[in-house]
Amino acid sequence: MEQVDGEPSLRDWQHVHNLIIPAASSVLSLDEVRERAGRNRLYVAYLGGALVGCSTVRTPTVDNGATATVIARILPEQRGKGLGGQLYAHGLAVARELGAEVVETVVLESNPEGLRFALAQGFVEIERYVLPGDSVAFVDLRLA
Repeated sequence: MEQVDGEPSLRDWQHVHNLIIPAASSVLSLDEVRERAGRNRLYVAYLGGALVGCSTVRTPTVDNGATATVIARILPEQRGKGLGGQLYAHGLAVARELGAEVVETVVLESNPEGLRFALAQGFVEIERYVLPGDSVAFVDLRLA
């Protein structure tokens, strides 16, 4: 796992994000990824040099009640190998180091594997919503 730093890792993070989150409102350009890297902690995960996933840790602030959002994304062909758990554990540790008192995540409703994973980690659903222009709901979950 490495923090996004430079064009190759920005492009790898973008690739995984846009593959896992293909919702019209969420497909990100490289410039949008750069902007996110300036305000969030973005990581890419590799196994034997091959890209396997990415993660985002949205930093806790006073304005958001010291809530961090930790999102782990694993490429479909790499799932079921424990990589998501490792990526999530890393993101959770980063969130705690940053002072998070509450941890949330978000998963597309169309990703049943991701929802099962989040629930197995102790998250509970708090909200479902569809963004303008999309047809699939996002599910917000909070760590119980």
